[in-house]
Formats: sequence, C-alpha cells, structure tokens
Amino acid sequence: MQLEIAPLVDAILRAGEKAADEVEVYYAESRSVGVDLKRTIIGEAHETRARGIMIRTVADGHIGTSSTDDPARWQACLDAALASGRLATAQEWHGLPGPARLPGEVPVFDPAVVPGVEAARRLAADLLLGAAEHDAGVIGGSASLSLSESVLANSSGVYYTRQKTGVGASLEAIRGTSTGYEFDRSCFLDIDAVDIGRSAAFLACHSANGKDVATGSFAVILSPVALAQLIGHVVVPALSGRNVHAGRSWLAGKIGEQCMGEVLSLYDDPHTRGLGSTLWDAEGMPARRIDFVEHGVLCGFAYDLKTAYRYGEESTASAVRSGPGGSPGIGMHNLVVDGPRGTVDEERAIWVHDLVGAHTANPVTGDFSVELSNPSWKEGGAFGEPIRSAMLAGNLFDMLAAIEVLGEVPRIIGTVILPPVRFNNQQIIGK
Repeated sequence: MQLEIAPLVDAILRAGEKAADEVEVYYAESRSVGVDLKRTIIGEAHETRARGIMIRTVADGHIGTSSTDDPARWQACLDAALASGRLATAQEWHGLPGPARLPGEVPVFDPAVVPGVEAARRLAADLLLGAAEHDAGVIGGSASLSLSESVLANSSGVYYTRQKTGVGASLEAIRGTSTGYEFDRSCFLDIDAVDIGRSAAFLACHSANGKDVATGSFAVILSPVALAQLIGHVVVPALSGRNVHAGRSWLAGKIGEQCMGEVLSLYDDPHTRGLGSTLWDAEGMPARRIDFVEHGVLCGFAYDLKTAYRYGEESTASAVRSGPGGSPGIGMHNLVVDGPRGTVDEERAIWVHDLVGAHTANPVTGDFSVELSNPSWKEGGAFGEPIRSAMLAGNLFDMLAAIEVLGEVPRIIGTVILPPVRFNNQQIIGK
C-alpha cells in the first residue's frame, strides 16, 4: 500500500500548502473476512473492504476538516476542508507536530492473521464446539479476521505508517428464557474461541431458574466486561480535558486531591499489549504513558492539540480517531486499571457478568442505575445460586473509593485493560 498511496498523499500535501498554512492527511484501508452463526449453522463468509481519506487544514487558526471514501475525489475533499475552515471560529494554534524518532514497534500486527474464509470458519466451528459442552441452544455468533493499513502525514514532515491485524469472535446462547453472551477480540491469533462458546453456554445454563434477592447492601464483584462499561461511559469522559474546561467533568478542579480509593491507579499505556497500542496518536504526537490517577490521587487530564492550544495546556498525545474518515478527538489508547491484586471471590458476593443500561450513566456526576446481566452468588472461587434479576444503583466515583480488592487476571475490553473488582456495601435493588 505504501508505494501506491505515497504519491496521492504527497499531491494532497502540495495542493493544500498552497491554500493553507498547514495540512494533515490521514489515509486508511482495511479488509476483513467473517462468518455469522445462525443457530448452529455456519453461514456463508462475507468480505468487507473499506478505505477513506481525512484531510485537515489550518489557516490563521481556522481549522477545517473533510473526508471521502473515494481517493480519486481528493481535490474535492481538500476544497471542502478549506471551505469548512473558513466557516470555523479561529482559535489559538501553535502548529502540527514534526517528525520524531519513535521507539521500536508496538504489538498490533500478527503475520499469522490472514483474513480468509477457512480461518473464519475454523473460529466459528470452535465456538460451536465450546458451546456444545453445556445443554444450551445457540442463538447466533460471529467470527472474523482483519488487516488494516494507515498513513498519517502532514506539511511539517510527519509521515507515519502502520499495519494492524484483528481477530474477533462472539456467541450468544439460550437455556429456557435465560441467555448468555461472551466475546473476545485481539490483534493476534490468540483468542480461545472454544472457551468463548463454552462461557456463553455456561452463563445461559447457570442463569436459568435464578432466585430473587432482597433489596439491600451487598459486596459486589464486577467482571471486567461490566466495569469497563461504566468506566467507558463515566471515567473516560471525565478525564477529557475538553470536558473539564467545559464544566462537564466531576473531576474538574480536583488535581492533587484524593478522588478514588488509595488502591487504585489509572494510566494510559499506548505501548503495552492492547487493542489501542500505538507509537503515535491521531495527530502524529509521539504516544507515551500518561498517569491520570496514582493511588487514588488525580494527576491530570487527557488533551489533544486543539484542546491543549485553546486552554494553554500541553498535548498528552491522546488524540484518537473513530474511523478512516474521523477527525481527531480526545480518547484513550489503552486505559489500564491497576493496583494491588488479590482474590475477589473467596468470600460471598454477588458476581455480575454484564450490565444493561450502562450508557445511561451520568458522565458528569457519575450517578447510574443499571440492570444486572447473569448475576450470581459466588464464594470460594465457585459460582453459587443464580439471581433472577436485580439492579445496581449508585455513583461510580463513590464506588471507586470503596474498592475492596482488584482481581488477579486483567482482560482487554476495547480500549480498557482491567481485572474483576470487588466493591463493598453496594446498593442492590431486588425484590
């Protein structure tokens, strides 16, 4: 791809520099092959190809953006970016970054991952093999492999390229009226599709014939899946410098204060093994570890160039993109939830696999009320009696101040890496 796209990128930069102070070009293309499960039938394979160009221009502090999925229309895309810049309000701007010496590589590419029909079908077959270990029916599922390549270049001399692979699998099972869902995604061919199918079917079977739980305060264990949902909808937005300066973050004005439990640390590590690992952010800034919370004390916030320049801060290289045509915005690469580790399920507690309604959590206050998915009593490391239905209500920041212990084994969930966590005295709404 690099030899094919380089002349195009150079042409856009040359044309853009004639009409603007600075130009940035992001090009990405991807290919994925996947199959879907319709109950226990492996459907036909489907291939998806995508590509896109995003152009950003800067002229006297006026920032314009435009994107297209047709590289042949790059001139119209550039014209649209320039036009949108003329309509934008000028802001403080101190330039796009220049090239930097980037250390080594990050673990996002596996040469063993080759998008193909047979590889996808093998993953799907393994899902069914695992699900067959329990007396549950398969509702559906999917398996896919992908390869993407991208280029980021600007008029200051940046020209970075990246290859990234992906493997994903998921399965949903049912037993009576009880369902179970499990998934995994990795940049490597290391996911265990058999275990995914086994876990989904186990959840469906174990959750059948659950008993009610009374309303009250209980110790609660949130699985990585459940906790990642709340953190993604509450903590990640609260750490955004843009939200902080706009008054939309509970953490605003609290740098240096004890905002969470002393056992808890949060940091973004773009160089560890994760789905968001990278050497450079979406604007070409060299990515580095950023410590947001150390032993419960708030240390700082995430910034991209636009927000940093506007408020007199420094970029933390936290710019990310939502896709090939997406403009840079503040986000996380690999947000790690860390702290002293121990056993979370030795003593009796309510274990929660998933949450329903986490997206309704208030990102400003941290308040939430969610339905528990596949809840169960757990003690001595073993699952006990399943719980029919219940809700968890509270404030996530209060919860993070009441952590009892973090589990031993972390899991990658999107751009968050975290273990299961045990919380004391949480309000469960039952019957």
